[in-house]
Amino acid sequence: MPPERVHPWIDGFADRHGPFSAGGDERVVRLVAEDGAVAELHVPFPPMTPPGPPHVTRLVAHANADRRIGVFLVRLGGYAAGVFHGPALVSSKVGSRLVQGRTAAGGWSQQRFARRRRNQADRVFDDAVETAVRVLTPYLGELDGVVLGGDRRAVDALRPDRRLAPLLALEKEPFLVVPDPKHAVLRDTPAQFRAVRVRVVDPE
Repeated sequence: MPPERVHPWIDGFADRHGPFSAGGDERVVRLVAEDGAVAELHVPFPPMTPPGPPHVTRLVAHANADRRIGVFLVRLGGYAAGVFHGPALVSSKVGSRLVQGRTAAGGWSQQRFARRRRNQADRVFDDAVETAVRVLTPYLGELDGVVLGGDRRAVDALRPDRRLAPLLALEKEPFLVVPDPKHAVLRDTPAQFRAVRVRVVDPE
């Protein structure tokens, strides 16, 4: 749920299930209600700060904190990098290149096609890294984290690139599974990386 909805949701949990006790740790806040219902609220950008109880008040404050987050999305045919302040996109660049699909042809033709496809993918990945460095590095000293997304295999292929090392040192969960990283897709990513994930176990 959006961080702005955490406090109203907790009030609604109390209305539905009665008074509750709160506990947990720096990553998960657990609400145990009078009727036996349990809610687990997973802390975004853990660990939760500042330290110490009360858990609910801390969670609401932590979830709603204004953070400056870098986002880097990569898929085989495109990439996007952006800097967000809270939910607002303040700097971004999106790009794409043609990468041919797979073919069922055999023999030398297939081998040439595979080499061409690898070369095309390499150019996409190199452009993606250059874009991430260009967009995110100027904010490096201000970033509270960097969130990655797109296709895991594509992102993992870029991890060894030394140009990304300062950004990967700030990597935070969650990994954003998104379609082709167009500008609209990038703009909507705060709905995922700012969200508080909730798991409710109703009483038997």
